[in-house]
Amino acid sequence: MTTASTDSVRFVACHSILHLDATHALAQKAILDPHVMHRLVMSGFYGWTEPGEADPRAQMGILNTWTLDLRNNSLVVIVQSRVQPDWSSIPRTALADRIALLQVDTTVRTGDTYGFRIVVNPTRDRQTRTGDGVLIRKRLSDTTPRHVKDWFAARLQPTGADRTGPAGVRRIGAYGDPDTMAIRMLPKLGLTAKHRDAKIGRAEIKGTLTITDPPAFTDALTTGIGRARSYSAGLLLIRPTAGE
Repeated sequence: MTTASTDSVRFVACHSILHLDATHALAQKAILDPHVMHRLVMSGFYGWTEPGEADPRAQMGILNTWTLDLRNNSLVVIVQSRVQPDWSSIPRTALADRIALLQVDTTVRTGDTYGFRIVVNPTRDRQTRTGDGVLIRKRLSDTTPRHVKDWFAARLQPTGADRTGPAGVRRIGAYGDPDTMAIRMLPKLGLTAKHRDAKIGRAEIKGTLTITDPPAFTDALTTGIGRARSYSAGLLLIRPTAGE
């Protein structure tokens, strides 16, 4: 049974655009260690939740993505949140430009078309046996554009489709042609500390989406898509196509 939908839903959020000098020690550490990048992002949101409270990132709707321009030594971090951040803890010497705070306020309607960009952590489960024959499930990062395309296609939602797909996959309330989407594999990021030797697989996807279920799409905008959302994956960035 298809979940009931409405024709339009309003999406409101705050976007912070941080331009950092990639040669500064703070930026260098954030590039090298996803935990440091996570702490850098969360440093703008002290005081909004109680100390020790569970899952503050999700409560404040914090998602982020970043791009690195090695030629120009520029690290750009985009942070989305449902509360207003305070970036005064970032040293002035680490900034290459003034931090921009942008209020996003858009109404998502059935049939609207958007260009999009997203960095995702595409994974799949594989069953394997240990040396003593025990069957276990192992999560693997997808490593080819074809795997990534299939992963994202499973989350697309054609008109009239349920919001939950096979194997419990959460669909995103929009549809597009996966064959027209540009997919670029990004370097894996290694984790340290208790997750030593673990790596986060990443891929960038760009393309066009048409809205089929506004509430499901705004949920994807608000909460992100896929795993590793604490580590700069899952933020869906959109822009209306020409003529919207």
